Amino acid sequence: MQKTGIHWHRVSPAIFLFVFSTGLAAAAPQSILLWPNGAPGSEGKNSEEVVRINQYGEHIVSNVHHPSITPYLPSKNNATGAAVIIVPGGGHCELWMDHEGYSVAKWLSDHGTAGFVLKYRLAREKGSTYSIEGHALPDVKRAIRLVRNRASEWGLDPRSIGVMGFSAGGELAALASTRFDAGTPGATDPVERESSKPAFQALLYPAIPQDMRLSEETPPAFLACGENDRAEIARGLPELYLALKRAGVSAELHVYAKTGHGFGVRESNRPPVSDWLLLFHEWLEVEGFLKHK
Repeated sequence: MQKTGIHWHRVSPAIFLFVFSTGLAAAAPQSILLWPNGAPGSEGKNSEEVVRINQYGEHIVSNVHHPSITPYLPSKNNATGAAVIIVPGGGHCELWMDHEGYSVAKWLSDHGTAGFVLKYRLAREKGSTYSIEGHALPDVKRAIRLVRNRASEWGLDPRSIGVMGFSAGGELAALASTRFDAGTPGATDPVERESSKPAFQALLYPAIPQDMRLSEETPPAFLACGENDRAEIARGLPELYLALKRAGVSAELHVYAKTGHGFGVRESNRPPVSDWLLLFHEWLEVEGFLKHK
């Protein structure tokens, strides 16, 4: 069947059913608002999200004013106790939700690790009043706090909650891994009492922040990109690896030959790049984040 082109849909910020082009699932789980009473800085913005479906059947979201996470929880019989906050890319203008979000979370949950796909506010969307550090980064930090706050409910180890980001989402994951805080003990909102520090970071072809503020406290890192990506990534990620090692941080780096930007998780991927998630999950095991049954 031929694709019919690009389609646009407006959806509720809380619930949306996604039909996967990959056939992984008929519908995504229900999303959870990061701030049920409204995100700070989004007051009065009640317009609905916009979902664009491209010619490949992929869902691309914009106009996010109600940041949320969508949980993919593993079955109890193979749960590892670990969780990953997944931050899709899109140049801070939109969010590529399938190959850098839902498909990743589904794979992780099938392998015993919880995946939480984040929709965050977009700082470079036309007409946006948001900023990366003032709104998108707080969305990532809030997602980490929220999952940590509900860890017991979801059967998670609060010490094994990390972050994974793609492209622009990788920039946010890197920032969250270097600009974390211990929470506010006296906060009336119990979520805000939790630490925002991720236990680990996975950066996939990330936009690399200028000021990473690396130290021995920086979480261990899994890094991956393609050699044919733009220079600031293809050369910049190995440089970040070396900087992490100089700071005393455990890190693993993969640079895939004949591979460009945006590979994510797609049926069209072929080995070795198609195996990066398996390598990531093995890395979690090596780093001690997966509980032994």
